[in-house]
Amino acid sequence: MPKTILDTPHGPTPMGPYSTAVEAGGLVFVSGQVAVDPASGEPVAGDVAAQTRRVMRTIGAVLGDVGLGYEDIVKTTIFLTDIADFPVVNPVYREYVGSAPPARSTVEVRALPGGFLIEIEVVAAR
Repeated sequence: MPKTILDTPHGPTPMGPYSTAVEAGGLVFVSGQVAVDPASGEPVAGDVAAQTRRVMRTIGAVLGDVGLGYEDIVKTTIFLTDIADFPVVNPVYREYVGSAPPARSTVEVRALPGGFLIEIEVVAAR
């Protein structure tokens, strides 16, 4: 089951040596996304709710680039620099994943690249 690096023109340029999206075995793995405007590459200012919206829009754009949508997400991992933000993130996240949300893990981390408050990675299925 070889991997395929997917073309994601609506996603941000990776901040390091990784691919934005990779497919293997009918699963699409989207690398962790932070609140960067994909068009400009500039960080998006704001609180964790604003950053969550930007991240979820970016994930939607990346999934759209490969013919998928939010409804195809089967697993997410959310990284927060402050676990107290958990109840702030949930309603924003729900706006995108709807009434049949994927499996999810949420963990607190000491810091994220660029000083962001949240990072989200997803796995979607074809």
